[in-house]
Amino acid sequence: MGTVTLGVSIAVPEPYGSSLQELRAGFGDAAAHGIPTHVTLVPPTEVAADRLPEIRAHLAQVAATGLPFAMRLAGTGTFRPLSPVVFVQVVEGGPGCTRLQGRVRDPEGPLSRELAFPYHPHVTVAHGISEEAMDRAFSELADYAAEWTCSGFALYEQGSDGVWRKLREYPFGSGAAGVPAQPGSATDSAASAAGEATVRRS
Repeated sequence: MGTVTLGVSIAVPEPYGSSLQELRAGFGDAAAHGIPTHVTLVPPTEVAADRLPEIRAHLAQVAATGLPFAMRLAGTGTFRPLSPVVFVQVVEGGPGCTRLQGRVRDPEGPLSRELAFPYHPHVTVAHGISEEAMDRAFSELADYAAEWTCSGFALYEQGSDGVWRKLREYPFGSGAAGVPAQPGSATDSAASAAGEATVRRS
């Protein structure tokens, strides 16, 4: 059956997900419109396609016992010079993300994998673009802030066109199957995994 490239993440809810996605595109990041705004739980991972049922069952089990937690973004950070990334910082909800990604990447589960760097929850707003453009992203979003309640996560697949599309949502406390993704554009997934949300720009 071949392989698929999967990722698991917490979506930044609307209208903030699309807003940050447009800002990312405006900084010159050509990949912006193919990547819904998110906090990564499992980075791009290639797996055998026939393992999808097992992976979905595992994620449903993780979600079934999960509890909502507060998420708050504020200000910017960067992984430079180690990695060409500028991000919006997760200043509340980091421990919840860390616990959740640890359960999703359970060493005994189907998504077990080593990470290239220690896990650090964040929302990427620029990646692999010019230093000047990354400096601009770092500066222009320095006063950015948003908050919401994370109530689940989602499974995504990267298509041959490089676009990430949501396969299934996994609300906390949900049943074994999760919630199938609704038809729509790839950017629709930026609206999932959230309850009430507020945002502030200074």
